[in-house]
Amino acid sequence: MKTPFLIAPCSTPTPRRAFQGRAQKITCYQDEAFKALLERAMGGLQDVFQTKNEVLILPGGEAGALEGAVVNFFSPQDKVLFGIMGESGNRWAQIAERFGLQVLRLGSERGEVITAPDVELLLRSEAGKDIKGVFITHNEISTGVVADIEKLGKVCQKHHLLFLVDALNSLGVVDLKTDEWGVDVVVASPKNLIAPDPYLSLFSVNDKAWKYNAKARCPRYYWDLAQTRKYFHHPTPESPCIPVSFLFGLDETVQTIKKEGLENIFSRRQKLSQMLRRGIEALGLELLVKDEYIASPSVTAIKVQEEVEAEQITSFLKEEGITTIGGETKLQGKIILIEHSDCFCAFDIANIIATLGRALKAQGVAVDLAKSLTRVWEVYDNE
Repeated sequence: MKTPFLIAPCSTPTPRRAFQGRAQKITCYQDEAFKALLERAMGGLQDVFQTKNEVLILPGGEAGALEGAVVNFFSPQDKVLFGIMGESGNRWAQIAERFGLQVLRLGSERGEVITAPDVELLLRSEAGKDIKGVFITHNEISTGVVADIEKLGKVCQKHHLLFLVDALNSLGVVDLKTDEWGVDVVVASPKNLIAPDPYLSLFSVNDKAWKYNAKARCPRYYWDLAQTRKYFHHPTPESPCIPVSFLFGLDETVQTIKKEGLENIFSRRQKLSQMLRRGIEALGLELLVKDEYIASPSVTAIKVQEEVEAEQITSFLKEEGITTIGGETKLQGKIILIEHSDCFCAFDIANIIATLGRALKAQGVAVDLAKSLTRVWEVYDNE
């Protein structure tokens, strides 16, 4: 029986250290031990977010977290701008529309990013008048691109707009200097830290954003961040039922991140990304994102050749114990997505390349597998 190996975006394997943390004895919300655990986890998250802002932790999935980032800072009919680089950004914009916001979409070709000049040009146009906020997905895993948050932040600061970043797929994976880069609101998930679907939502909110919050009139109850903030400041935290086992796992992983250092983590993941990308090219395949500067360090999108069936490739991989997915909507059947985040090592990358090469051979595509694997290990040794 083959051991299942998950490389689909949003569904990466859970680190062993997170399981160990989550296995600890559950404590009561009223205990001092819980208060100490919560404070330690929140403090550690400030380091991961690279912020002095208080990081709020709420139970809930990703769609709810994105909803919380909309309803806490805006009112119906407010005009906002969404940068669309794939499905994640589009879904976030749909949430804003459901709550009656006037949504402008600034779209890019799949495999490209929204740039600071793109946003600047729109804000200077007639259509850009009266915009109150800009929403950007940092790491767009449906296409494998990363936006330049630092430059986008400067544009938003220049025009005195609220800058909101979806870091659900980038926290702990891609460098995000929240304070230094002028990000007012960051919504994230610890899925890249403790589990593929931990049902925890994380929010970093600065003073500027809290002023927006005081004026926002979108309806909210469960996702009321101001109320959650008050809970956390009670003598005994009355937080909305955070799964304690996940909080233990989060705390354990945050402490491990602190020991390794964010820069070392980013460097390690970048090397794994380069190993995979060079191996894919050596197989004769084309990358959707050719520009290294905007390529995601956690997800790589492979273009499928005309003579190759994407579904047959993913089916072959699944038979070998490797599970992944193809593209969505416009990219359906045209790309294959490969996640390579926290639990992955150099041997995992070599395994992916070897199995991918065999899948291509099974469809009659001539590949030099030995050359591809040699290229993978060259990157590991020299870059």
